[in-house]
Amino acid sequence: MAEFATDKKSPELFFMGLYVLVGAGAIMSAVGFFGCCGAARESQCLIGTFFACLLVIFAGEVTAGVFAFIGKKVAIQEAQKIYEDAYEDYMKNPVGKVNSTIYRYHVALQCCGKGNVEQQTGLPCPENIQLPKNCLAEIQNVIDTQLRLVGIVGIAIASITIFGMIFSMVLCCTIRNMREMI
Repeated sequence: MAEFATDKKSPELFFMGLYVLVGAGAIMSAVGFFGCCGAARESQCLIGTFFACLLVIFAGEVTAGVFAFIGKKVAIQEAQKIYEDAYEDYMKNPVGKVNSTIYRYHVALQCCGKGNVEQQTGLPCPENIQLPKNCLAEIQNVIDTQLRLVGIVGIAIASITIFGMIFSMVLCCTIRNMREMI
């Protein structure tokens, strides 16, 4: 899919998700550092900071999930619009870079054209397709499937975050109780 992002017509927001994931990884590294240092030094302050960071991350995960669920139709429409633009460009000029772009869509989605057989004549379709499928419908199917998978992974990560918050509070309370006993 990365070759689609190199076209001039690709949306600038294509790599935004990757940047967010890299940023989230960096933040999670810092949060993990707080947690490890807090546990090693038995510091209530660092473990409390770890808990607060996990709480903020959990809120961000829930917010991202809600926005992904709400914005699903917009994502499908935008992806279909990108295909339709490439399709129209191909129909105007069936040689050159536009030809390779439309062919990449067809290979990646295992589809050809926008629907009926008349629209498929002259298109660069993959050879191994038995029944040519509508690319607009395939785009919707792929996004539905991928968002479902992302949702399952998101729920798993949110569950781990909740366990991290629970264990950090238990550890913080245990450290406080141990200091009161001494």
